[in-house]
Amino acid sequence: MELLLDKYELQIGEIALVPSSGGRFEVTVDGELVFSKLAQKRFPEDEELIELVGARISAN
Repeated sequence: MELLLDKYELQIGEIALVPSSGGRFEVTVDGELVFSKLAQKRFPEDEELIELVGARISAN
């Protein structure tokens, strides 16, 4: 998460970690799912996550 803040510190107002169960790791931006570990069956690479979040931020 620190990488996201380093890259998008002026665009990101908040990062929240929400505990869950069942092997979930999901990343949402403004309520839109941008990555799901359950769907992809893997964790995202750091650069991949930065690109996904950046694409969603610039779409706003």
